[in-house]
Amino acid sequence: MKKSVQHDRDSSARSTTGALALGAALKKHFGFTTFRPLQEEIIRDALAGRDVFALLPTGGGKSLCFQLPALMRPGLTVVVSPLIALMKDQVDALQANGIAATYLNSTLQEEDARARLRGLYEGRYCLVYAAPERIMLDGFLNNLSKWNVVAVAVDEAHCISEWGHDFRPEYRQLTKVREILPDVPFMALTATATEHVRGDIVTHLGLRKPTCYVASFNRPNLTYRVEPKEKGYAKLLEFVRGRKKESGIVYCHSRKSAERLAVKLDDDGVRALPYHAGMESADRARNQDRFIRDDAHVICATIAFGMGINKSNVRFVVHYDLPKNIEGYYQETGRAGRDGLPSECLLLFSAGDAVKQNRFIDEKPDPREQDIARQQLRLMLEYAEARACRRAALLNYFGETWVKVPCGGCDNCMTPRATYDGTLDAQKFLSCVYRIRERNSSFGFSVKYVADVLTGAESDLVRSWEHHTLSTYGIGKEHSGKEWQAIGRELIALELLKQTYEGRYPRLDLTPPGHTALKQRQPVLLSKPSAPRVLEGVRRKGQIECDEILFESLRQLRKRLADARNVPAYIVFSDATLREIARTYPMNEFELRTIPGVGESKRAEFGPAFLREVHGHVQINPRLNFDPSSRASSKP
Repeated sequence: MKKSVQHDRDSSARSTTGALALGAALKKHFGFTTFRPLQEEIIRDALAGRDVFALLPTGGGKSLCFQLPALMRPGLTVVVSPLIALMKDQVDALQANGIAATYLNSTLQEEDARARLRGLYEGRYCLVYAAPERIMLDGFLNNLSKWNVVAVAVDEAHCISEWGHDFRPEYRQLTKVREILPDVPFMALTATATEHVRGDIVTHLGLRKPTCYVASFNRPNLTYRVEPKEKGYAKLLEFVRGRKKESGIVYCHSRKSAERLAVKLDDDGVRALPYHAGMESADRARNQDRFIRDDAHVICATIAFGMGINKSNVRFVVHYDLPKNIEGYYQETGRAGRDGLPSECLLLFSAGDAVKQNRFIDEKPDPREQDIARQQLRLMLEYAEARACRRAALLNYFGETWVKVPCGGCDNCMTPRATYDGTLDAQKFLSCVYRIRERNSSFGFSVKYVADVLTGAESDLVRSWEHHTLSTYGIGKEHSGKEWQAIGRELIALELLKQTYEGRYPRLDLTPPGHTALKQRQPVLLSKPSAPRVLEGVRRKGQIECDEILFESLRQLRKRLADARNVPAYIVFSDATLREIARTYPMNEFELRTIPGVGESKRAEFGPAFLREVHGHVQINPRLNFDPSSRASSKP
């Protein structure tokens, strides 16, 4: 790709950080006119030389918080980035916007690495990306004091915490950078962090009186859905086929499952590829690259895939297997819709997946780790089986209260599950728990065990504890074991039962409200099993209405331009920008510059080709009119 690598070094940018200067720089380099929530405040603090902690959701514009300040002052910003793919992705995007950025990692040939180091010594870059392992090398640490470093940004900062879902010990060593650059401000950024993890980040990075920004975790453009996993592959195929030409990620628990689903989807006409840690690194990198460049529509992956991948046009994320915890689930679903356009998150749920997860937990050597993992899995199960707003449940996990129910963006709010008078079922289940506990006060048992007793199962365990002699044995044969398990888990969610763990064994008990409900036969409303829901693609709320024929022509043009420059298509323009072009039919450079996402560098390099495409289209097709409320966001 052609590179324009001039810094924004004019005197007005250096001397003022006022709104006009920030807005002008934002429009010039990134093509947007307004900031996303908290971006401007974070950038102002960064330019004032303060340490900053920023928690912004995936797609919330974290990168801009250190990229724009790097353009507004002399000197070098060092970005700590955990993955090679993330570095290249962000640097490609910056260079497409005419920004002098580079990275240093193991993929570079020696000659190329030397050239970049020479450029850093000569002050030709304003941003350099490197992994913590490289930064900790003695040579790199020595160089930092010679490169006029004016800021250090630590991306994916949750990796510094043992309580984080992606703990990397190398992050703990970054305090050495602070020792070498004692007067240089630090910025720590993450998309997912509980209160405990936030504290770890501030402590272990040695942030000094940081200003802390925590944005809403809400991703309004994402729709959350959970479907029973019966006939799981057929549902997956139906879902994917309903979203032709759209990019999506299918997360699987095992490498074998990722391979199998990719092969089956490909055999059924969906361009799909696998990705997991067991593949040869070259094969894994090739598949990732093909997906990023839209040469494959679906990637079937374990959780090894995705951290730091900035592919903005992922339109759906499917969890084919139950995630281990809500934090990981939230981050993985967050890889959809980074461009702000409507995107979907589908979880195919089977209680059997929880059994598999518990087996893995049993293999953990540390009892404390087991307890934490079981608690996390329990919360994930509650989310999967919840009948209330899923958005509210996700945000509540991160300590945020969501009051706008119905949210309009989850299955339980859009198509609420039917309920029934479940008082009798609740009485049977609660009574069975009471009788078991009355017979064996210290006996550890699960929801599944209660279901076995209620259905009169002839199991060795039931007979060995003589629970076949209980009055509740076999009184629930009107339901299957799976149905009783679902009822039991809902009673836990209703806080009539509580489940704890003593070592590897669960313990089920009635809560005080559960005792009251049992003794007084209080009415209990339960959910009916989920009815199958239509999974084919539909027009989604928030979609930018546009000329779909022109949009497809623009997509093909974008792909050709990107391939010629050896970069992903979304580096040229995002889907949101293309849809706005296909909606407003810009006929000249002045009209093109009003489109969100079209900065000066991209307008100069790509503008003529896109304007020709629009001109050619309107010569043979009528212009269409659209609802004025359906417009692209002017925020990065």
